[in-house]
Amino acid sequence: MFYKAKGSPEIAHEVKKLAPNVTETTDWGLDHGAWPKLMHLFPKADVPVFQMSIDYYADPNYHYQLGKQLKALREKGVLIIGSGSLIHNLRLAGKKAQQGDMTPFGWEAEYDEWLKKQIDTRNFKDLINYETSHKSGKLASPTPDHYVPVLYSLGLMDNKDEINYFYEGEPTIPAFSERSFIIS
Repeated sequence: MFYKAKGSPEIAHEVKKLAPNVTETTDWGLDHGAWPKLMHLFPKADVPVFQMSIDYYADPNYHYQLGKQLKALREKGVLIIGSGSLIHNLRLAGKKAQQGDMTPFGWEAEYDEWLKKQIDTRNFKDLINYETSHKSGKLASPTPDHYVPVLYSLGLMDNKDEINYFYEGEPTIPAFSERSFIIS
């Protein structure tokens, strides 16, 4: 699938000013973290778009702090989407799928509820330290690539912001959660 959106180099340059540690490149296009959401939100691809890749090796607090640095863009009306998955363990899900079993393990619902409570109470410290603040943290997100985008969203928040879940429900497949929220 190809999503042909116009880029936004002006905003990309502004990101560089707000977060000097970010490196600009035109080597990548939009990946599966961006275009599947955008094609539903803006099917005509008539909004300027650019994607930020995560620094895979940076600690989680780096991602949260980067979200704080980007808050000025949100205040200007730039839509920032932190697209990932709070529970995403493809290896475990694949093992179950190979056995023909797609039922959740059981720990997903407990961890998903814990995550919701931390988000609702704005306990960002435990969300940032997700690998150690809950017994299922590292199991739920063994790699940072799908989890840390939520930390950008949390870094963008103000105390007055509302958190609205537009999708929540018991996990229906092993080692995944589809919990989704918007901050307004």
